[in-house]
Amino acid sequence: MKHRVFLGTGSNLEDRWSNLQKAIDFLRGIAQIDQASKIYETKPWGFTDQPAFLNQALAAITDLDPFALLDSIKMMETEIGRTPTFRYGPRIIDIDILFFDDLVLDEERLTIPHPHLTERAFVMVPLNEIAPQLVHPRFQRTISDLMAGIDINGVTLYKGSPQEE
Repeated sequence: MKHRVFLGTGSNLEDRWSNLQKAIDFLRGIAQIDQASKIYETKPWGFTDQPAFLNQALAAITDLDPFALLDSIKMMETEIGRTPTFRYGPRIIDIDILFFDDLVLDEERLTIPHPHLTERAFVMVPLNEIAPQLVHPRFQRTISDLMAGIDINGVTLYKGSPQEE
């Protein structure tokens, strides 16, 4: 069965641009990426004493179920070079499942939609670029509508999508 997923990617260590490209390359092995936002440079969230992030949103089609997708993503993050640090700490790569069809899931390992996405400009700005009319299944509001409450200070356009290059 085919599933529509939206993913958020981020990196703030080493070659951030290259890390996002590696994530796209890995994800192409498990999903058909059909939309990619531009790249945004963003201030860190949570723990702020660290380098700025590059962030991007992706839309894709996958045959995987949510947990198989999560497991594949965690494996990819490790292969790209992510090592465990602390919550909201610096990372070579971070890939989050933002939406999976219109699924609402609350499990210990996985919450869909991503529980903090509407609080984070670094997620909402790129997501709004590729899916402004996507309806959040918990709030029954579009991403564009939810953007009205987001402070976008600290989110600046970095460059086009690595998928385009």
